[in-house]
Amino acid sequence: MDSRQLRYFIAVYEQRNLSRAADQANVAQSALSHHIANLEAEFATPLFERKPRGMEPTAAGERLYEHARIILRAMAAAEREIKEGGSAIAGEISIGMANSGMKAIGVPLMRTVLAKYPNLKLSLTESLSGATLLHLMSSDVDLALVYNPPSEKDLIAEPVLEEQMFCVGTEKLIGKKGAITFEQLAQLPLILLRHGLSARALLDDPVPLKRLEANAILHLNSTSGMIGALTAGLGCTIATTHFVSEPLKARLLVAHEVIEPRLSRTLYLCRLRNRPMTYAMEEMCRLIRSLIAEQVGRGAWEATLLI
Repeated sequence: MDSRQLRYFIAVYEQRNLSRAADQANVAQSALSHHIANLEAEFATPLFERKPRGMEPTAAGERLYEHARIILRAMAAAEREIKEGGSAIAGEISIGMANSGMKAIGVPLMRTVLAKYPNLKLSLTESLSGATLLHLMSSDVDLALVYNPPSEKDLIAEPVLEEQMFCVGTEKLIGKKGAITFEQLAQLPLILLRHGLSARALLDDPVPLKRLEANAILHLNSTSGMIGALTAGLGCTIATTHFVSEPLKARLLVAHEVIEPRLSRTLYLCRLRNRPMTYAMEEMCRLIRSLIAEQVGRGAWEATLLI
């Protein structure tokens, strides 16, 4: 089976007549009939019923038609993209971001795409890290910034930065200043993200995370709900200073370093292994890395670069 046979098959399917299909495909009717017969022999099943008034597709013919259209469209897109050589970044791309990623580079990313890539249609999805990963695994987005994704054979995950985690709460609840040990943290009234993929985004090490989860007084799945609960003094949490930068500046919350052990989490740029890398995806990966490096470099994102 090759692309020429598929084009001939589509012509017969759409015209329902060998003579008209031959005219459309600009090929002799005998050659067209020969190619259809070869396809049927290869699949070991008839693709058409030969009737006095023309060619009627069988169930197998109906299925092949759907596949043939997709295959030829993909081949045409590949040929066009390779010939263009990435000179013009165009088309559509969807990027999912954990909340911290959107907060740090969302606006610069949008601004850059609008200014430099007018033919690229960008779609951004913001969610908790666990939900962002699910969007990627279900192919709702092409690229994703995710914290601590699980090891999946279908996932390509590139570490981009590491963030230190702090104990965050009101001064009345956790004190004015100073470091706090993990043992002390575990005794505090903790508010954490819900169990599962979202909670996994909190720490690189799952062992201390499980202990903190067991002692948590509340589990939330909302960033605004988390900030509200913290500023109301309902409990404290583990978070980055970037996540709570506004209430920290307003002195509604304080952040203490956690020691013995030090807690951290890693942000990854992820894509699916079975999805071909397009020029648009390649350029967006480069741009995302560059914007993250810029934010970290000027101190707007307190983290250690891993790229």
